[in-house]
Amino acid sequence: MEDTQSVATLMDSTTSKIQQLQKAFAELESHRAVTLNLKWKQLEEHFHGLEKSLKRRFTELEDQEKEFETKIVQSKKILENRQAAVISSEKASLESLQEKRDAAVSAITIAMEKHTKSNCMEPAGATPEVQGESPMFDAKPLDYIPLENTEDTMKPFNNGVVEVKCYPDLVKLCQDMDSEGLHKFISDNRKNLAAVREEIPSALRTAVDPACLVLDSLKGFYPSEVSISDAKKDANLLGLRRTCIMLMECLSILLTTLELDSVSSLISASVKGRAKAIAEEWKPKLDELDIDANNGNSLEAHAFLQLLATFGINSNFNQEDLYKLIPMVSRRRQTADLCRSLGLSERMPGVIDVLVNNGRHIDAVNLAFAFELTDKFSPVSLLKSYLNEASKVSSPVKSGNAPPTTAQNDVNEKQLTALKAVIKCIEDHKLEAQYPVDPLQNRIHQLEKEKADKKRATEVAKPQPKRPRANCVGNGARATNVASDKNFYASRMTDRYPQYIYDRPYAYPGPADTHVPSFLGTAYNFPPGHGNFFGNGYHYQATYLH
Repeated sequence: MEDTQSVATLMDSTTSKIQQLQKAFAELESHRAVTLNLKWKQLEEHFHGLEKSLKRRFTELEDQEKEFETKIVQSKKILENRQAAVISSEKASLESLQEKRDAAVSAITIAMEKHTKSNCMEPAGATPEVQGESPMFDAKPLDYIPLENTEDTMKPFNNGVVEVKCYPDLVKLCQDMDSEGLHKFISDNRKNLAAVREEIPSALRTAVDPACLVLDSLKGFYPSEVSISDAKKDANLLGLRRTCIMLMECLSILLTTLELDSVSSLISASVKGRAKAIAEEWKPKLDELDIDANNGNSLEAHAFLQLLATFGINSNFNQEDLYKLIPMVSRRRQTADLCRSLGLSERMPGVIDVLVNNGRHIDAVNLAFAFELTDKFSPVSLLKSYLNEASKVSSPVKSGNAPPTTAQNDVNEKQLTALKAVIKCIEDHKLEAQYPVDPLQNRIHQLEKEKADKKRATEVAKPQPKRPRANCVGNGARATNVASDKNFYASRMTDRYPQYIYDRPYAYPGPADTHVPSFLGTAYNFPPGHGNFFGNGYHYQATYLH
């Protein structure tokens, strides 16, 4: 606007300036020596023409400016109206969507209730009165074994009818006290083991004597015809042992849902005596455990501790002996609950120290979180120490006979395993803010690239096989089924008892020791080679079994 006013002022002053120019022109004519062809009238007409042209153009620009401002105001009003319409439409759509969602959820709920009712299996001969006396219950997860009874207690184990939704045969086996059939049933349904496991506590409740049924199932845990070393190669025996542990855990869940008097009648003095006899029979065999015990994944030690916890007979054994068994099961997912059930919580700082001293920092971090000891045992410091040991370790077994390249490959492989285990531990316990994983990921990519480059170089260096002649004489085709033949018997061994699905998300290399000393000796008197857990090139993916 200020520019417009200044232009208008200049245009108004044009007339006065023309008059001034006329006076100057007249004065010039008075002094001229030569007659000029140019007349003042011509100059005056020229300047008046310019003045009119400028005024006309100025007026046009003012009109265009006013028109543009009018269009801006109209556009703003249109945008405001459209915005209000969009907001109103969004609200209406959200309300309609919420109504449809509520209707869908209600329909799904009703359908699920009808489906559940239609699938309910009721034992024959159950009367409505009996059904009303026995409420149903849901089994808790097996990694949760509380020490106190829950508020929603179940009725005594020999009263009422228990509903098992998917596996009525499971109830029949428990009612018949058929421990061998129970083992076979669990093996046959191994693909649905999680669903079976949830229903076992309910099925055990229908047994005449659930505790005796579980004790009967422990037969064959230590077969006389199989040695300790051979047992680790027997897939069927390993599966049987895992099933025994699972049945004891399920019995513990059943006990937590019973009233106190029902528990006392179920775990009677005679049952405890029988459980104690089994425990005393198993106890000496723990002295012969091999590297699995040193690696924290011993089924034998786990079964022994679970037996004591389930039947409440830990007071009959030396607490110091039980304390020394904890590192043998530190990888098992039930370790924390077992320690609490056995009254070993106060001894956990010592267990963590033992794990750290023997290079099992990941287990130490897990137990530190489980027992809220992270103030005393810094997880980040433990993980960094673990990686430092992995990067410094060498391979003494191969260093004398193998070329340096092979030894370096082993070290790199162990570093890869350690880095992946540390990243998994950081993610499990949400330590990313304290220990960023990006540098660790970059190191993993670097090692994997080096590994791939070395592999390609090795393949290029290998001599190429001779091509067979056109008439197939001389060099015949190579047999391609060698690997499958080697794996034939292994696949047959694992047919009945496969690897179970309950995996623990921790993995790191195992120690080089091949024999754990007696847990009755000096506390954790491990051999010198036990701490150098990278020394033997042993890589153990810690499957977290049931």
